[in-house]
Amino acid sequence: MGSSKPSLGWHGSTLVRRVVGIVARGVDGPVVVVRSPGQSLPSLPDAFEVLDDLEEGRGPLGGLSTGLEALAGRGEVAYLSSTDVPFLHPAFVRRVVNGMSAGVDACVPCVRGFRQPLAAAYRVNLGPLVQSLLASDRLRVSSLLESCHWRALDEAALLADPDLARFDPGLESVMNLNDSPDYQAATVRPPPTVHVQRFNEGTRSGIPTSSDTRVRGGFPGRVTIRAATLGAAAEAIGVILSPHLVVAVNGDRIRQDPEEPLAEGDVVSFVRVDQGP
Repeated sequence: MGSSKPSLGWHGSTLVRRVVGIVARGVDGPVVVVRSPGQSLPSLPDAFEVLDDLEEGRGPLGGLSTGLEALAGRGEVAYLSSTDVPFLHPAFVRRVVNGMSAGVDACVPCVRGFRQPLAAAYRVNLGPLVQSLLASDRLRVSSLLESCHWRALDEAALLADPDLARFDPGLESVMNLNDSPDYQAATVRPPPTVHVQRFNEGTRSGIPTSSDTRVRGGFPGRVTIRAATLGAAAEAIGVILSPHLVVAVNGDRIRQDPEEPLAEGDVVSFVRVDQGP
């Protein structure tokens, strides 16, 4: 690529900031970022744990081992993602994780005829098996699949999820950036289409719903724009992020980080609360 992939920019953020934020929206537990020892990363919110590989040069399987060890006792299933997938959608992450079933150690999407082991879900208790493979210098993720019970999710199974079929019908969630031409092509693609609502305090109690169409002052209750981050969405409609706002994405309140990633179809609500708690 010519430079560090995690630090590459994409529509107002970096690849690593975007991917960790999207993954966090698709899972219910902690998110850990595994890097090479001493590797420089862009600033990330404190909610994300940054870990060093236990041994450098062991590839994705080494990173998976570090991550699974960190998650031991904190969850049963982990979603594994590379850092170079700017089109990843939270609905894809949820669909893959929900594809796990009893007796299955891994759930691996198969898109356009290719397995996607770096966009897959793994049992956290696979950690010792991964370590044994590394000790035997079997460094390919495929070696792990050969040693455990895994389930394939083909395109039909993936798109059986209505949210994924609606927001990522082409399954571009697995589209990674292998070289500079890939990256350049990704940067010229437009940001996601999102819907933005702005409300004054007192218009409704709580977070408004998409059925509201107009609020005090005449501002349309919902407009459609293109924005890849919360900061871009706020700027597009003239909102300044501040303690006087409550911000929600799809009804879930979020912290006011300008780099918080947005995905196709998101509904962003800005509620001004000048008075009261």
